[in-house]
Amino acid sequence: MTNTPEKIVYTARATVTGGRAGHARSEDGVLDLSLTAPKETGGPGTGTNPEQLFAVGYGACFQGALGMVAKKEGVDASASTVEIAVGFGPEGDSFAITADITATIPGVDDETAQRLVETAHQVCPYSKATRGNVPVTVTGKGA
Repeated sequence: MTNTPEKIVYTARATVTGGRAGHARSEDGVLDLSLTAPKETGGPGTGTNPEQLFAVGYGACFQGALGMVAKKEGVDASASTVEIAVGFGPEGDSFAITADITATIPGVDDETAQRLVETAHQVCPYSKATRGNVPVTVTGKGA
């Protein structure tokens, strides 16, 4: 299934040179960083890697979705935290990623938190983009 926006309201643009051992810069220059492979994969680990960037983007997007679904249920999730672990490893002749998301929501019990993160997982654009291709687990915790 393809999830196509009805209307594009924002387009992020970036230029990357050198791949995992290169440089990335957003069109507006706000994001401007060196890329290196992590030590665990034989790199120097002195810069940012694509999995970290994916984790930050997915985490921020997921927290936005969580806030939206929580608000609809009368829950204030503004103090929630989202931790995301993006795994990277070999898959056949190539590589693949996994994602494990844990959201902690103050003021709710574990059952409510789990229901909210599962709902957020249905509406988050990153979750939609990965669905059916990237193994993603979501865990909600009350606090």
